[in-house]
Amino acid sequence: MSRFFPQAQYEEDQTLSHTILYTHVTTRFIQAGALVGSGISASAYLLRRFNVLLKPSLTPTTYASTLLRAGGTGGMVGVGLGIAATTGRMWGREEIEWQERSWRLLANRGQVECDDWTYSGMVGGAVAGGMRKGALPAWRRMVGGAGLGSVVGMVGYMGWRYGVNGGRRESVI
Repeated sequence: MSRFFPQAQYEEDQTLSHTILYTHVTTRFIQAGALVGSGISASAYLLRRFNVLLKPSLTPTTYASTLLRAGGTGGMVGVGLGIAATTGRMWGREEIEWQERSWRLLANRGQVECDDWTYSGMVGGAVAGGMRKGALPAWRRMVGGAGLGSVVGMVGYMGWRYGVNGGRRESVI
């Protein structure tokens, strides 16, 4: 996140604290929505494929279309829930509390690294979804690709940080 927002030297001087916190929480809800939506949709698709569930007439024909549609829907639901959750949690809080939380997010190196991977995945997923041909409109494929790309970016980060590097970071002097 620090790649996009400036971090003040002291918590009480942090600017854009509301924007930083809303962006962080909404991004996590987009990931959760895309993951849950695609998981449910993939399960239903496979159950229909093996004739366990009846096939409705409006089901997308391919597995990729099913995942993109569900990832996009889950991601968009996540946007609304993320905004509502942040508003509900921070309602009536002092400005210094917003600044402190935002400053700590920007100061957390692991969080910044995870965000870098997540946003890279979102961009890559949106581009890949937009380039894919199919029955879904281009905007829907791009939104679905961004939602699923955020999940892929986060999983990539975890594999890199905790798998390849064993959870260790290089020391900073």
